[in-house]
This record gives sequence, structure tokens and C-alpha cells, in this order.
Amino acid sequence: MPTYDYQCDACGHTFELFQGINDPVETKCPACKKKKLRRLLGTGAAIVFKGSGFYQTDYRSDSYQKAAKADKSSSDGSAKSESKSDAPKSDSGTSKSKKRSGSDK
Repeated sequence: MPTYDYQCDACGHTFELFQGINDPVETKCPACKKKKLRRLLGTGAAIVFKGSGFYQTDYRSDSYQKAAKADKSSSDGSAKSESKSDAPKSDSGTSKSKKRSGSDK
């Protein structure tokens, strides 16, 4: 719900009122109780994004999101196969370090 600015033409009192778009316009001033209140034009209708978490990529098309998921799943599969091939190499590296420590004594 937007915030509207009001001003009384009789007493000059200005204030903001938080009300729905379909609510009727106020006409009675809360300060002087006269029916000389008018709603001012303002910038209250704009959408303001505050804080973190709003990114351009949050609202991508469905086709882009599907392609990104496919790319991610294919890259995860290749990363798993690489880690399996790296495992024997790391074992052979540790056995060499054990041999060196035994020959250094």
C-alpha cells in the first residue's frame, strides 16, 4: 500500500497517510477538522528495492534457467570423474614421501 501526502488549504497542515489505492481520498483535516484537505501529487507510486538480494539473474527466462541447470549437471559429472582419476595419484605421492622419510634416518 502506498503512502500519500495530504495538505490542508485552511490551516496548512501537511502529513503522510498510508492507505490503499482503492481507498477514498481524505477530505477532513485531522488538525483543524475542516473539509479543505487535498491529496498532493508525489513520487510514492514508484517501486523501491532496498537491501541486498536483487540481482539481474534472478528473473531470467525459463529457457536460460534450463540451459544453466544442464550446464551445471554436466560440469558436476566431469568434476566427479576427475576426482576419481586424481585419487590414485595422491596415494602414490604419499607412498613416496614415506619412502623418503625412511631413507633420511
